[in-house]
Amino acid sequence: MAEMGSKGVTAGKIASNVQKKLTRAQEKVLQKLGKADETKDEQFEQCVQNFNKQLTEGTRLQKDLRTYLASVKAMHEASKKLNECLQEVYEPDWPGRDEASKIAENNDLLWMDYHQKLVDQALLTMDTYLGQFPDIKSRIAKRGRKLVDYDSARHHYESLQTAKKKDEAKIAKAEEELIKAQKVFEEMNVDLQEELPSLWNSRVGFYVNTFQSIAGLEENFHKEMSKLNQNLNDVLISLEKQHGSNTFTVKAQPRKKAKLFSRLRRKKNSDNAPAKGNKSPSPPPDGSPAATPEIRVNHEPEPAGAATPGAALPKSPSQSSLPAVVVETFSATVNGTVESGSGAGRLDLPPGFMFKVQAQHDYTATDTDELQLKAGDVVLVIPFQNPEEQDEGWLMGVKETDWNQHKELEKCRGVFPENFTERVQ
Repeated sequence: MAEMGSKGVTAGKIASNVQKKLTRAQEKVLQKLGKADETKDEQFEQCVQNFNKQLTEGTRLQKDLRTYLASVKAMHEASKKLNECLQEVYEPDWPGRDEASKIAENNDLLWMDYHQKLVDQALLTMDTYLGQFPDIKSRIAKRGRKLVDYDSARHHYESLQTAKKKDEAKIAKAEEELIKAQKVFEEMNVDLQEELPSLWNSRVGFYVNTFQSIAGLEENFHKEMSKLNQNLNDVLISLEKQHGSNTFTVKAQPRKKAKLFSRLRRKKNSDNAPAKGNKSPSPPPDGSPAATPEIRVNHEPEPAGAATPGAALPKSPSQSSLPAVVVETFSATVNGTVESGSGAGRLDLPPGFMFKVQAQHDYTATDTDELQLKAGDVVLVIPFQNPEEQDEGWLMGVKETDWNQHKELEKCRGVFPENFTERVQ
């Protein structure tokens, strides 16, 4: 009997809930159609908008914080692998092996400590902060349902009162249901009206504490990591000092093609050289330095339309036999100024000057057409007369000190490996 009674109560409750849903649905339809008024609370609606915004921001912050933690863990693993590699290549008889091993161990511990503190002081706090939102969201939804119940009870009571044939018993029952619905709604409404603004204002302190914790932990982590890196650097410097003769040296790329052209050019020039006593030498071969027509520039401005005797105007690139690279830089020398892409506009630079480089390492020339460089030498880079002679990784230029002293390209220019230098202008 007790079981049947329990089932009866359950069935009655289900039926009651179904009836409530139907009543609410009918009320919402009437309100949308404008046939029933709806209780509005603009202040509360603003609180709900703030709540939804706060929930969205907090959810995004939680997601990005988890991504940050995943990145820290990935960096930890990468750093660990890198230190393991160092331990493998560090030979037993090298000085500082034990120190390097200890540094790697401390590096690993530092990453682990950093990750754990981020979890404890930021992520768990974040989870606790967001943990209160689901319950409040559920209560906001329930308040909305109770508001519909209140409006429905109010409309039902009003309709009975305005009916032509009044039923006092029904009116009394409707009034009782209205008072009950109003009480339930107002209890929930009052609690949320106090809670939502307080929650909204708490976001400022939460954001400050969260980001302060992250910033402080990151700052301390980098300070400690910097000390470990400095210790490792000291160990490696000590290693370098004891094995200084075996340090890595920068090497130039081979110049097989360029040397071949250099030898062919010297042989060709030698074959075409005039015999002794011949005052009318044969014209130089195309592409040789002597084949490049001289461009003379008048440094004094002339009146419009005036011609200067003896100062021959240069031919246009299309009319000359200049190599392609020189043709491209033809317009760089006009009226005594250099208008190259480097912004140079001075007459103390070689024709076709492109940019400057500075030697970072010493380079010993291995052929007569190469420049001998010392670390710190500044070289003025110019184009090759014959582009086919340029090898990959090699440039043509003249040392700035030689150019300032002689102003003669034929005596001073030469090729040099680009990877021994660094561009400075």
